[in-house]
Amino acid sequence: MMIDILIDADPEWDSSAGWPDLSRSAANAAIAESAFPQLGAGPRAVEIGLRLGGDEEVRLLNAQWRGKDRPTNVLSFPMAEADDLTSSAGDGPELMLGDIILAHGVCAAEAADKAIPLTQHAAHLMIHGTLHLLGYDHGDEASAIDMEAREVRALARLGIADPYGGALERHGG
Repeated sequence: MMIDILIDADPEWDSSAGWPDLSRSAANAAIAESAFPQLGAGPRAVEIGLRLGGDEEVRLLNAQWRGKDRPTNVLSFPMAEADDLTSSAGDGPELMLGDIILAHGVCAAEAADKAIPLTQHAAHLMIHGTLHLLGYDHGDEASAIDMEAREVRALARLGIADPYGGALERHGG
């Protein structure tokens, strides 16, 4: 698999957590559970930008791009068009799926509320963000159910239990 994750992390994100391996595993799992599994298996390089940022940075982006003046756990900024996703099985220039940013404070608080490690919650949010880059959303109930089912299957590939417990739950972005 030719998935390249370019990571930029604030110091508050523990550098010993193994973010490069975790993010690559999360992206591969999400891609495998998407309608575009060829992206992870083909000869074409696929790139995702991952920013492990702070709450204020995410709050500003959330206000600018979504009109919601508050931090959220994850934001995704897709760059690939649908045609790029379906025609990417062959050789070609690197395919930039887009950027994902996680807010440390929000993620850490959510992980603490769920009594799970930050790395496990971050993996879930990376999967969630990658699915957004692939065109999935949770804007209506049917889309949310589909996206969450893909998340649960992707998390299972990483040995992480269903975070929803079978219940529909809404996310940040």
